[in-house]
Amino acid sequence: MSKYHYGGQAVIEGVMMRGRQNMAVAVRKPDGEIIVHSEPLTSKFHKSRALQLPFLRGVAMLVDTLVLGIRSLMYSADVALGEEDVQFSGPIAWGTIVVSFALAIGLFFVLPLALVNLVDRYIASALVSNLLEGIVRLGIFLAYVWAIGFIPDIQRVFAYHGAEHKTVNAYENGTPLTPEAVQQHTTAHTRCGTAFLLVVAVVSIFVFAFLGRPSWPVRYASRILLIPVIAALSYEWLRFSANHQAQRWVSWISKPGLVLQRLTTREPDAKMVEVAISALARVLEEDAKSENLSPDSA
Repeated sequence: MSKYHYGGQAVIEGVMMRGRQNMAVAVRKPDGEIIVHSEPLTSKFHKSRALQLPFLRGVAMLVDTLVLGIRSLMYSADVALGEEDVQFSGPIAWGTIVVSFALAIGLFFVLPLALVNLVDRYIASALVSNLLEGIVRLGIFLAYVWAIGFIPDIQRVFAYHGAEHKTVNAYENGTPLTPEAVQQHTTAHTRCGTAFLLVVAVVSIFVFAFLGRPSWPVRYASRILLIPVIAALSYEWLRFSANHQAQRWVSWISKPGLVLQRLTTREPDAKMVEVAISALARVLEEDAKSENLSPDSA
């Protein structure tokens, strides 16, 4: 079994999986057929040695994941609606990425600071001010994740998220990739994007605390300009914790991220797991072809 960490994300009526050199997205059509699209990973992240260095790789991976994730979501939406001649990229995809990123920054970084600004005159300590901002940011994040979980369509996406986790857990434990066997595994995973977002919220508290309490224009600008720094630190922690779960203190610190995944995953049915298996199987197959390996050793 390779030490490479396979993973992916849930999409609309499907799952995207990424490997060493290839990606695949499997989506169930309205008629029940599973469509699987695969393609090589061509971003500079996979070709540049500089972008594989600690801290730089966190920022590069974040951008790469956002681009691939939005493209996969758009593809899955077209397939789930029965559209033909699906376009997997283009100006609309990039526009969606930019708008989504801007909304996320506004909601989770600018809004918490704006709310603290309303009461900051009554707070004597810069540390307390930054701590309060972090608590507000974490509260907004948790409330957002909890609230969208009531939307029926999002509930199905969360179930596919659970199918993705179960399938990756099964693969990493050497379990046969059959729906029955995969269903025996947990929907939680240490490398989940939900855990990453929680780490970002916590790390941001420490990063912004170092700045003290400068002028408000500087504070607002720092919340945007320091996002790459926060993402880099968060990625390195998530990578470290995933590789050192055997250490009790690491496992203990990682528990909140695993608990939070109860909000972003649901127990999938066998058909959902079948879709996730199809995506991972295609990635393993394509990676094996690219590296002249057998799928079992990929």
